[in-house]
Amino acid sequence: MDALTLIRDTFAPLERKAILDIGCGSGALAKALAAEGAAVTGIDPGEEALARARIAVPSASFEVASAEALPFAAASFDGAVMLNALHHVPAPGRALAEAARILREGGRLVVVEPLAEGTFFAALRPIEDETAIRAEAQAAIAGAVAAGAYACERDLTIQRRETFADSEAFFARVTAVDPARAGVIRAERARVEAAFTGAAEIGSDGRYALVQPLRIHVLAPAE
Repeated sequence: MDALTLIRDTFAPLERKAILDIGCGSGALAKALAAEGAAVTGIDPGEEALARARIAVPSASFEVASAEALPFAAASFDGAVMLNALHHVPAPGRALAEAARILREGGRLVVVEPLAEGTFFAALRPIEDETAIRAEAQAAIAGAVAAGAYACERDLTIQRRETFADSEAFFARVTAVDPARAGVIRAERARVEAAFTGAAEIGSDGRYALVQPLRIHVLAPAE
């Protein structure tokens, strides 16, 4: 199973369901959900990413906002998703509380988070070490469940495998998430190249494969 399949299954049927994509970036997830009939709203703090999302998904609605202060009334959405986003939020516990606030009765929050392990993480770590913030995201989820703010309906880890033609393709991938990483790559070229080639598995097609474990929680807000 991949993350998109699990998200679809959680909210099925998607037709006319109001789904909030928290930390939507350039709109890849929003596009997939809108294609199946969902009424998608995306929020992100990045203006440039939202400009791309609006072009990619003209049927969706996008707003500049932080996950910790969602600009929506309580009980506005049937579901919400944080796809590789929670660890980028300065206050992940507050973001989880906000997500619970905007969900209608019966709504669910799906949180997909990369773990600080795997070959993709090993290749990324010299560019940006996310060990601490990834751990903080997991702690925030565990804390919200322990406090009774959410019930955890599913908790599973999947392996996301990505392939790249070369290191340049990998660097383009990770700088698309955060353009500030480009400066580190330029300054530490030999070190980040070595980390990439050391972590990647070369397939019979000559492509470089990296694996990132993703932990997925399906959370039901407390009634």
